Amino acid sequence: MSGPRAHQVDHDVVVVGAGPSGLLLAAELSRAGIDVAVLERRADSAPGTRAIGVHPPTLLALEASGAAEQILARAARIPRGIARTRDRQLGEVRFDRTGARFPFVAAVPQAVTEAAVSAGAPDPLRGVLVGSLRDAGDFVVLTTDSAAGPGELRARAVVVAAGASGRALVAASHGVRAREFPDRYLMADIKAAPTQPETTAVITLDGTGVLESFPLPGGGRRLVAWVGRSGEVVEPPGERADELLRRAVATRTGDEALAAGVARAQGFGIRRVLLGRMRRGRVFAIGDTAHEVSPIGGQGMNLGLLDAATLASALVRWLRDDEATSELDRWERRRLASARTAARLAGANTSVGRSRPVAAHLLATTALRVALSGPLARLAANAYAMGLDADATPSARR
Repeated sequence: MSGPRAHQVDHDVVVVGAGPSGLLLAAELSRAGIDVAVLERRADSAPGTRAIGVHPPTLLALEASGAAEQILARAARIPRGIARTRDRQLGEVRFDRTGARFPFVAAVPQAVTEAAVSAGAPDPLRGVLVGSLRDAGDFVVLTTDSAAGPGELRARAVVVAAGASGRALVAASHGVRAREFPDRYLMADIKAAPTQPETTAVITLDGTGVLESFPLPGGGRRLVAWVGRSGEVVEPPGERADELLRRAVATRTGDEALAAGVARAQGFGIRRVLLGRMRRGRVFAIGDTAHEVSPIGGQGMNLGLLDAATLASALVRWLRDDEATSELDRWERRRLASARTAARLAGANTSVGRSRPVAAHLLATTALRVALSGPLARLAANAYAMGLDADATPSARR
């Protein structure tokens, strides 16, 4: 560090949140010799979400640390996806033709990703709730509460990576734009799907809504179905979510064996939240704290991992020279642009997956079939593999 380290700080950096983004940032900072602490309100280490897809730009960013190799050792590789109706294939997108260093999307349980990216990070201090942040100019003051009672910490920088629960810490200073969507989905992971193509994502467009099927390690699949809008009667009295999902799978795909694999389903809704800023003074926000997009498309966790991977080196240089702010400004512009791009793509995915009348459904599927038979297929593959992210640079290409 340039100059004497301020005696009144407890750490160079405090990361709030021990999800994938926070753990990756803490690991990168620790490897660079930065004193970093991780605070986590949850007492256990269970993943906060069930994200599975790790995209090519993220794998590239994780390659130098060895995390990509660990993830790929346990992942299902998805080099292509197809769009279809129950009766015919509409087209395909080929991730293996985008020219990316990693020509596939890797599907792996989030716990595996967290373990890989956290190598070298300090153990999180669990059961610690951060109540407030105050930028005091040369450092940030954090008020905390835990089983040991209330406390206070000081750090030269604070990075909030605590998902939606951490947003209240930065909402007033960073600005928030939020939108709730009425769409409701059901999701289930099944152990085996012998009728499905082993390394191919399958998107089935039906007049009653979309059905998505993604490969999982070991031959399983993740199934996601649009089932209605808020306020609609989605589940008839007495019918459980798993039964509703089985019926949706069977009706939309005609694959009774696939439907029978659903043992337990869970529902979820979607929203879009974008902060106006990701940095204000010495307080940063990354991951779902800064930008929450629909999981339809699978880019939320990747956005956060790229936030962390690209912030680490810039933050190290800034901590060593408080005047070196231009790189942080560029980082913020790139990551905000990437979040907006991902939000627009997620919005388009949501729109395409809704139910529609017969004539509108025929028009939509015809348009998609035409689009995927021409040059737009390559653009779609690039978009869905996060090739449009501002940090998916030419260095990600072969």
